[in-house]
Amino acid sequence: MDSTTLYFRQGPSDKVYRVSIQLKDHGFMVHVAYGRRGSTLTTGSKTPAPVEYQIAKGIYDQLIKEKTAKGYTPGTDAGFAMPPESPGQHSGIHCQVLNPINEQQLNQLLFNHDYWMQEKLDGRRLLIMKDGDQITGINRLGYPTAIPETIVRSAAKYPRSFLLDGEAVGDTFHAFDLLTIGPENMRTKCFSVRYLRMRDMLNAFDHPHIREVRVFFPPQSAGWFQQFKNEGKEGVVFKHKDAPYTPGRPNSGGSQLKYKFYETASFVVTKVNDQRSVSLILFEGEKVRPAGNVTIPPNHDVPAPGTVAECRYLYAFKESGSIYQPVFLGTREDIRAEECTTAQLKYKAEVPTTA
Repeated sequence: MDSTTLYFRQGPSDKVYRVSIQLKDHGFMVHVAYGRRGSTLTTGSKTPAPVEYQIAKGIYDQLIKEKTAKGYTPGTDAGFAMPPESPGQHSGIHCQVLNPINEQQLNQLLFNHDYWMQEKLDGRRLLIMKDGDQITGINRLGYPTAIPETIVRSAAKYPRSFLLDGEAVGDTFHAFDLLTIGPENMRTKCFSVRYLRMRDMLNAFDHPHIREVRVFFPPQSAGWFQQFKNEGKEGVVFKHKDAPYTPGRPNSGGSQLKYKFYETASFVVTKVNDQRSVSLILFEGEKVRPAGNVTIPPNHDVPAPGTVAECRYLYAFKESGSIYQPVFLGTREDIRAEECTTAQLKYKAEVPTTA
């Protein structure tokens, strides 16, 4: 129906705000999407239930008025992020979560022909499910989530149903695994089989906003690993070619593992400080551990207490638990507070003392 995209650019800030009126049942909904330009936007609805068009248009016009008063200006509409039909109802689908590896394990896997390597993208974990004509985005926790309209249009071009696992980066979905295709459940099959079926599937139709995450194996793996590291990528993932798709995270190890080029962790925000800084905590069993503070850049909104924040850091101090040289990456709605534990941290190496 009606749709407007607004932009705000000032200094390091580069934000986008989209508002749309969409038909639902016998009424109209006002949907919004907002965040950093080029990122996967946060979505919401200003109408909890369908309303008459005049009411929706009044809300729509008021939102545009408020944003333009704050310095936002109209721009080209790059496509709306489609909100989920039932955001609070669990999909029943659980994604696979990988354990990290250390340097010694890395060197073993880089030259192991049983393990295929993929780039680990710095995006938002997303599963795309196509069931007939309905396309649903599913987040890391298994709940329906907003999905960019560009991805919806690409997914709709495939004639059969499917379930893909991957990462959303901006308005593009990067697919790295195939869970179902048509009536066939692929989870119990080897990763090599799932990947080749996914590649054949993607080669069968036009999908400008769905991309395949390539695989590499020895002797290519080491060279591509170094290239990804030099380019400042997030990391890599190693998957045993015979491994099935197993939901959840193993208690330790596993046949599908990840290696990051820099340290990241998820923290709970406890307090907003002066000068755009927030305090962070982690859980250690029943105890709460302070993890220091992080400054929020101008191109991010300051997160409220209770929010889960993703931060990059150099290392953590064992005694205090505080992180050194933290950089705020954004908030994580797909990570629960109880997952923010000290087990995530990489501590500063202790220098041995001499007698």
